[in-house]
Amino acid sequence: MSNRVAFVTGGAQGIGRGISEALGAAGFRVAVADLNLEAAEKTAAEISAAGGEAIGVEVDVTSTESVTAAVQAVTDRLGPIEVAVNNAGWDDFMPFLKTTEEFWDRILEINFKGGLRVTKAVVPGMIERGWGRVINIGSDAGRVGSSLEAVYSGAKGGTIAFTKTLAREVATKGVTVNTVCPGPTDTPALRSFADASGEEADKVIGGMARAVPMKRLGQPSDVGAAVAFFASDATSYITGQTLSVSGGLTMA
Repeated sequence: MSNRVAFVTGGAQGIGRGISEALGAAGFRVAVADLNLEAAEKTAAEISAAGGEAIGVEVDVTSTESVTAAVQAVTDRLGPIEVAVNNAGWDDFMPFLKTTEEFWDRILEINFKGGLRVTKAVVPGMIERGWGRVINIGSDAGRVGSSLEAVYSGAKGGTIAFTKTLAREVATKGVTVNTVCPGPTDTPALRSFADASGEEADKVIGGMARAVPMKRLGQPSDVGAAVAFFASDATSYITGQTLSVSGGLTMA
């Protein structure tokens, strides 16, 4: 069990909620950081009711000022952030040639630069204290590509490369940096995509599941388990790694 402070962006719903819950169950004091403060506080309350310790905090990862304020608020309430999980993300499905520069900018601001902002805010303190964990949530789209997600795939590929480079830079400082790449995961966002596909949602979801060797979609808790592993004290000699949580859909 840990008593360290973990900061999870996009931590209120979907994969982020699974991560927040897993860290809470492992004894971390969790800051559920989300653009939706009401949802963040609800998730935090449920973690606390289950025997953990958590708070909700509002953050907009596209704003340096918002990230700075959220980090300060968490530090004031829980203590210095020792584990940062850059999970906040957004995407829409469309062919690349139909995308616009406005769309590109939104994808990059949330999925790539959002993690840069949080990392820049918390890693100096980790280095000063001689201990830290940065866990970036990538995607198998960033490892192998994904149809209708060209810009998102590029952003997640950039996240993977950034993770490896930062891991080298801080390797002697007691700070590890790793990436967890979810495959198809049963979240409200995926269900919304299935509902909008023009076909029966259950058929779309079923087709995705059949493509996975384990014959099921991932659950947010599956990703949470991988994050809790990287966040632990026991992983001090593991850094710069990319772990796919995909039921075997993609393999290294």
